[in-house]
Amino acid sequence: MECVAISLFLFLFSIFTFADGGSIGVNYGRIANNLPSAVKVVQLIKSQGLDRVKVYDTDPAVLKALAGSGIKVTVDMPNELLFLAAKRPTFARTWVQKNVAAYHPATLIEAIAVGNEVFVDPHNTTKFLVPAMRNVHDTLVKLNLHSAIKVSSPIALSALQSSYPSSSGSFRHELIETAFKPMLEFLRQTGSPIMVNAYPYFAYEGNSDVISLDYALFRENPGVVDSGNGLRYFSLFDAQIDAVFAALSALKYDDIKMVVTETGWPSKGDANEVGASVENAAAYNGNLVRRVLTGGGTPLRPQADLTIYLFALFNENEKPGPSSERNYGLFYPDEGKVYDIPFTSEGLKNYRDHRSKPARGSQRRSTPVNGSGQVSTSSSGQTWCVANGEAGKEKLQAALDYACGEGAADCRPIQRGANCYDPNTLEAHASFAFNSYYQKKARVFGTCDFQGAAYVVTQPPSAYFIRSHGFY
Repeated sequence: MECVAISLFLFLFSIFTFADGGSIGVNYGRIANNLPSAVKVVQLIKSQGLDRVKVYDTDPAVLKALAGSGIKVTVDMPNELLFLAAKRPTFARTWVQKNVAAYHPATLIEAIAVGNEVFVDPHNTTKFLVPAMRNVHDTLVKLNLHSAIKVSSPIALSALQSSYPSSSGSFRHELIETAFKPMLEFLRQTGSPIMVNAYPYFAYEGNSDVISLDYALFRENPGVVDSGNGLRYFSLFDAQIDAVFAALSALKYDDIKMVVTETGWPSKGDANEVGASVENAAAYNGNLVRRVLTGGGTPLRPQADLTIYLFALFNENEKPGPSSERNYGLFYPDEGKVYDIPFTSEGLKNYRDHRSKPARGSQRRSTPVNGSGQVSTSSSGQTWCVANGEAGKEKLQAALDYACGEGAADCRPIQRGANCYDPNTLEAHASFAFNSYYQKKARVFGTCDFQGAAYVVTQPPSAYFIRSHGFY
């Protein structure tokens, strides 16, 4: 989840209106205690004209509810199962038979996401990813399901070494030989797409003084010219996607197609979360739907119609992290709309992006950015963020997973064998990750909380508790 671009607002009306479009799906997350039953959720999805859904597990109640609905489904093998799936082909075989084959084709499972954002998983599961994918695919072959069901794994944009300008897109150097080349070769051999989670919101929220909101929301703007290839981008989303395409090209995998498995914008956030609002969320998702369904690819891949899964179906009240994490939903748990946007070509006919006029003199404070384009960490004094050991193992682990995953903290130094792996305790690793996130967010108030799993200190953490590498 990082930075940069797409197609001009006016082009969407004038050129792409008659083109064949891409496809819109939705992520159905369930980290909440107040959601409707799976049967009601399926009815809701169908009532909105959505024909694709991605789930984060293989819950029997959900898969049974989807049977006969005609909705195409992507299921997920959780990260914690990758070790077993990689090391024991019999485990992968049993998992596929029990969680996929048992429901298909009544439930139209079209893809298996093996893990999610594995390269930033604090449990260091990267080396198990491709072997697990192969064992899952081999089982599909034996069951003659490999043509109908594809196998891939969603990556975060933090897997890129470079993403700006888009033409310089490249994968992280330390992952190329060990992870990306084997994975991309697998995707090529099996005809599967690369799955990408892309969030322009995070790039805008951290750099709002240098990134135009119109550019982030698919609104009319002058565009940004890529200094590497001369292409002009009119949205941050397209620039992010083309950075991945450029990274694929650099490794000579131009033939790999892409599915955007997560993208979205929060409708509410903490005071420091610039841009999180109902109006902006409606604009981003509504304009994105229009951009996808009216056809056309990106500046670098103009013929690449995209399948995109909006994140997420519901606001999820038990997600850890800042307020925005609990406010990505298109719907409230009572099935009411957070904001009204279309999901179909028919609905687009009457869609308008409603933007309010800014109040006179009202400007939100921007996050400072230094000359290198990174968020400045010098505006809030010498403070650090450490784990609250009394929060409990479950809360600490959930917060650690968020910080190293969606929070995009730099957790590489606490991987096994890295210089901050020891002391190898949950509290020490969590402190490192929380502080990385806190410093990245410019030490702004509210970014060291993690729902009570962390707190701010004014003295550097001791060298024994957690090494000072990465603390500012």
